[in-house]
Amino acid sequence: MDDEYDDRPWDSGDRIDNDSEGGEEAENPEQVLAECAEKFSTSDYIMEPGIFSQLKRYFQSGGNPLQVIEELSQNYTAVAQMANLIAEWLIIGGVKVTDVQAMVENHLKEMILKTFDPKKADTIFTEEGETPAWLTQLIEHPTWRSLIYRLAEEYPDCLMLNFTIKLISDAGFQGEITSISTAAQQLEVFSRVLKTSISSFLTNPEEWQNTSKECAKMVCHGQHTYVYSQVIIHILAREAKGGSSMKRLSQEITKCAQKNGNDVTPITMALNGASAYPTACQALTAMLSKNTLNPADITVLYKNYNAPDPPPIDLIRTPQFLELLVDSLFKPGVKLNPDYKPKYIHLLAYAASISEVQPKKGQKRVLNKNELQPTIRAVETVHNICNGNKGSSELIAELSTIYQSLKFPVVSLGIIRWVECTVTEPSYFKLCTEHTPIHLALLDEVVMLHPLLHNQVLDLLVRLFESKQDELEILVQLEMRKMVLDRMVNLLCSGCVVPVVKYIKQCWQRGDTDISLIRYFVTEVRDQLIFCAKCPN
Repeated sequence: MDDEYDDRPWDSGDRIDNDSEGGEEAENPEQVLAECAEKFSTSDYIMEPGIFSQLKRYFQSGGNPLQVIEELSQNYTAVAQMANLIAEWLIIGGVKVTDVQAMVENHLKEMILKTFDPKKADTIFTEEGETPAWLTQLIEHPTWRSLIYRLAEEYPDCLMLNFTIKLISDAGFQGEITSISTAAQQLEVFSRVLKTSISSFLTNPEEWQNTSKECAKMVCHGQHTYVYSQVIIHILAREAKGGSSMKRLSQEITKCAQKNGNDVTPITMALNGASAYPTACQALTAMLSKNTLNPADITVLYKNYNAPDPPPIDLIRTPQFLELLVDSLFKPGVKLNPDYKPKYIHLLAYAASISEVQPKKGQKRVLNKNELQPTIRAVETVHNICNGNKGSSELIAELSTIYQSLKFPVVSLGIIRWVECTVTEPSYFKLCTEHTPIHLALLDEVVMLHPLLHNQVLDLLVRLFESKQDELEILVQLEMRKMVLDRMVNLLCSGCVVPVVKYIKQCWQRGDTDISLIRYFVTEVRDQLIFCAKCPN
């Protein structure tokens, strides 16, 4: 059976005939007859595309026509014809044509997946001098493209599959292969896939979370794909139009790589120009690589950013570094050395409030520091409150101060982190006596002030809504979830409409949410709409 694929053409028989003629003189007639006889004895060989070239070789070597007719007839089992006949019977019996076609195609796909041999595929492929016509026709059908994708994932080193993936990309279907590892092995194909992925990210702002995740997953396939993609995105981020979106995409890709356990800090530092400031670069690289802050490196950065000519602000606006600063200042239980705490606060406030005016050639940078000192005071004040381990009654006295400080985005970000760590404690709702806890009421104010923080607040509310509160009675659990839904309604009324509605729709479709809660949400939204319609403003 291994030899039955030899000399099998992928296209018309003319090319094979010409090749045969070139080698006739060198062939031994007895050997040719033996080879042909072996092939003719296999099942359904008369259906093979190489039958005509083999018959020609057989007759030119003196083969007996009656013998070959008998041999082919005896071994004709008509598997393909029987499949067609059964398919016709099913259609006559009332089964839809599309269902029968899907049935046959799915079974054929399963058989190919079980028996596919990449070595045989490569052997056949390398013997053909041009793209087979049937392969071009095959990739026009979604069913067979999906088969190629599955095989390419399983056999990434198969030349035939790699070439087919390129054909699919050339045909304009690169949007389907964003998660195919084979695409990462071919620069031309990967470039098309990356372009499609970036375009999808830019043209679907409402779906940015999904599109950025898909792009990041593809880019993080390997070191070469990561570096190549980040360099391209870094160049695009310099453009006036869409540059900020490209920068955000780059940050999401970096975050994905870090979640996968890859230390990409050297690449990040190389792209953001940190090498021009060696001391700051060394301090920042040390902390990012270890994913932890330390007083010595914080002191180095503090001195650098208080120098007459500080490094670019973008160096300390790396999301990973900002998250580490926020955690150190707002996460309950984190203890900072009082001598170094002002430096942590200063760096966070500096990164959040300073704006740079890009200089013209030959001019120095201009830094706007008007908001620096107010931001430092707000961060320090709220940090002291959050780390005071105060109860609800004590927090009420501090609400006015907190609300005044929430106008600073960085303080609101810290409050979200503090609230998250507090309300996700297993015993929080068991010990809570208020209908609406103060911590969650603070989120309502954050939502009103900062639309860019809507997604983070929604993620926290979703976690609370889906959390198991087995220690609470059933009715108390329902009331707690209604309270969370009230926060979602407020979020919806503040402009975060589509994400909230999508989530509630998912809850309804999954069927794992008490229908009374869905009804409660719809009723509350309706009442808010009626109220807004009556409101003169």
